[in-house]
Parts: sequence; C-alpha cells; structure tokens
Amino acid sequence: MRRRPRPIRNIDHSIPSPCIKVCQFHTDHLVCKGCYRSQDEVRNWMIMSKEDKLASLAQVKLRQAKAQGLD
Repeated sequence: MRRRPRPIRNIDHSIPSPCIKVCQFHTDHLVCKGCYRSQDEVRNWMIMSKEDKLASLAQVKLRQAKAQGLD
C-alpha cells in the first residue's frame, strides 16, 4: 500500500528567528516575553513564508514598543 506523496514545502531560511531564548508565556498574555511573538508565530515560524515572517516581525516591533511604553 503506497501513501500519497507529501507536498514539498519551500521553507524560507532567509529571515532569522527573533528568539532570544527567553521563552515565557503567561496565561494572561499570549505573547512571549522574550521575543514578543504570539504562540502561533513561535510554533509556525519554520513553515512561514518570507512575507509572513516579515509581517510577524512588524507586529513584534509594535508589541515591543507598546510593552516598553513607546507607542
């Protein structure tokens, strides 16, 4: 019995992860205290397209500014 071939994913490695190895999620905050990404963004980073990663990084900057009171 043969399985259907898996689709080949074109994984983008051109945008490095913003992870700083301080992974802390609290129940009242759905954003990492280290890199300011959401849980979904952290989980899906490796399979996100370049455009999705850039959009995520733009959100990271906004969240970081808000957390630091710079908005």
